[in-house]
Amino acid sequence: MKNRLKKRWLPLGIAAVCAMLLLAACGNKESGGNAGSAASGALDKIKERGKLIVGVKYDTKLFGLKDPASGNVEGFDVDISKAIAKHILGDENAIELKEVTSKTRIPMLNNGEIDMIVATMTITEERKKEADFSDVYFQAGQSLLVKKGSPIHGIEDVTSSTTVLGTKGSTSVKNIRDKVSGVKVLEFDNYQDAFNALKSGQGDALTTDDAILYGMAAQDSNYEVVGKPFTDEPYGIAVQKGNSDIVQAVNDTLKELHDSGEYDEIYEKWIGKKPAE
Repeated sequence: MKNRLKKRWLPLGIAAVCAMLLLAACGNKESGGNAGSAASGALDKIKERGKLIVGVKYDTKLFGLKDPASGNVEGFDVDISKAIAKHILGDENAIELKEVTSKTRIPMLNNGEIDMIVATMTITEERKKEADFSDVYFQAGQSLLVKKGSPIHGIEDVTSSTTVLGTKGSTSVKNIRDKVSGVKVLEFDNYQDAFNALKSGQGDALTTDDAILYGMAAQDSNYEVVGKPFTDEPYGIAVQKGNSDIVQAVNDTLKELHDSGEYDEIYEKWIGKKPAE
């Protein structure tokens, strides 16, 4: 009797095991499918919303500057953002711009207030731990802005007795401290505050990327950019980590802009010259 029961239940046991393995395989397949969906979900949400939300600076002439009279924000970063919106949504005006600073941009990205950062942001290994980046969309280098007639003509003239102004959360502050041991640095929330501090005599020089400094010099002819750039500052567009679908859409946009020549047109419009080869 026992032998007959064993023979009867053995095929059933094997069938049950096979069924469990099949279910497990299906589960893994479904899990993989969900993971794929999650990877593309961020871009789908933007499309469903019908609007791209981008963090840009409001105080950086040539890249992102808000006109107090019209309320419009204009600059290189804004035009790049509009091109991305057109690529994703088919309309460059399907976009909402939100103000960010060097200090607030990553927190705003990671708490979901914005879809991406297009705000003169240098790609660094440290920042890659907090966000994913596109290909380089602008190549800059750190330099110095001083009042005309200043004894500072470049980084070699900055000493421990020099007071340098910078912005909170920027790589520029770290770089100047690395370059000049013991230099005094005053940090401000944004570039305009730092520039106002320079004009009021709170510091001897203001440091950040040369492209941003040229914008400041264009605002006030009493100031000039001096010396050669002393760092390499590749700008990237940042998105939340894991949003590879958005990164791909941004990189596709940048390639299209370069291939069509539109990138050169945007660059020359704001920077005043064609990008270096």
